[in-house]
Amino acid sequence: MNTHENKSISSFQDLIELMRKLRSKDGCPWDKEQNHVSLKSHLIEETYEVIDAIDSGNPDKLKEELADLFFHIIFHCQIAREMGEFDIDCVMALCIDKMTRRHPHVFGDATATTPEEVIHQWEQIKKTEKGFEERKFIVDGLPRHLPALQKAQKLQKKVAKVGFDWTNIHDVIAKVDEELREVKEAIREKKPEHIEEEVGDLLFSIVNLARFLKLDTENVLHKTIYKFVDRFKKVETELTSMGKDIEKCTLEEMDAVWNKVKSNISK
Repeated sequence: MNTHENKSISSFQDLIELMRKLRSKDGCPWDKEQNHVSLKSHLIEETYEVIDAIDSGNPDKLKEELADLFFHIIFHCQIAREMGEFDIDCVMALCIDKMTRRHPHVFGDATATTPEEVIHQWEQIKKTEKGFEERKFIVDGLPRHLPALQKAQKLQKKVAKVGFDWTNIHDVIAKVDEELREVKEAIREKKPEHIEEEVGDLLFSIVNLARFLKLDTENVLHKTIYKFVDRFKKVETELTSMGKDIEKCTLEEMDAVWNKVKSNISK
């Protein structure tokens, strides 16, 4: 074992000991009060901060956010240890066993030469694992708290694997057009429940279009959101430079500056 490996093991043990100290009688009042449920929102927040760091392209920021996320894993393991359920060693052993079993093309005699073959093999192996027998239907197993766009795309991928899918892009676009017409009809009817249902169907069909184009819907929408944020900041800046208060501007004034900003960006 080299010096780097020794240092890694030492750092890992130090982190575990730090967590035990925080949860001990003489530890941190806030940390001692936490449980699996109370930490849920914090875990979600830390996960999204990791994603933001990845998008930033800043390795130092990514390192920092991964440290925060890793701390949460240790936190949950310590809570489970105190309850006599499992500890970090159990989690690591399970991870090693699962990843070894799901990569027989690396650690066994199986063959998988393309990413598609790996994914197919992965899905077949999952079907043999404990807990999978609880899934009675193809559409079972969707994470309850997964964001709606991601959940819709994951659901569509599940049914596509058994052939429930469009055969060409033109049919997918036709479905989007159909759902949009139904939204318009629901609006004319002025029935709130019907409008909500049809808008949901339209969103679902757009997710399907993105999936068919091999786009990640969540990522696509995030990019559009931040593009809008950037442009609107420029609109505010431009209006301020003109001596105008954006809160007192008309829609026409804001729209004119928006188009100017958009035109300058595209040049």
